[in-house]
Amino acid sequence: MGSFLSSLYETFINLSGTKARILMLGLDAAGKTTVLYKLKLNETVCTIPTLGFNVETVEPIRNVTFTVWDVGGQDKIRALWKHYYVNTDGLVFVVDSADPERFLEARTELNAILENDEMRGVPFLVMANKQDLPGARKPMELAEELALTKIKGHRWHSRGAVLPMEKDWWRGWRSSPTS
Repeated sequence: MGSFLSSLYETFINLSGTKARILMLGLDAAGKTTVLYKLKLNETVCTIPTLGFNVETVEPIRNVTFTVWDVGGQDKIRALWKHYYVNTDGLVFVVDSADPERFLEARTELNAILENDEMRGVPFLVMANKQDLPGARKPMELAEELALTKIKGHRWHSRGAVLPMEKDWWRGWRSSPTS
């Protein structure tokens, strides 16, 4: 998780002294809520599927406050995602890196998000979650599966994570390829 928070930090370093609205999306069961509460409480909590949204304000980086919106990823809820795009400063897209059968679905959803006018130019981080599971794709392998290099007009990074996450997971975001 160290590299994930590093990535988050580096992408939003220009927001120092400000508040940022971060949208956390991804397919159902990717681990979004677990990530949110690890960030908020620095502990792993037992979660249930999110049927609406969770919102928390956190300050993982000194002088930067993130209001993180974790929105449910079930198929029927995804149609509502667009209502959360307004004024988004950054996107964290969480993917279960050990579930290759859903990579195409994740790619389709990510592209739909980024093609929305409200998300124009918004930097994003793809979190390759569940790196500890058998068959999990490495972050750069997942970046290939999601065709991230073909995405234009957005700064992006791909990072792996295992929950419980390491301390200081926000450092180093700018070290990955960007578009």
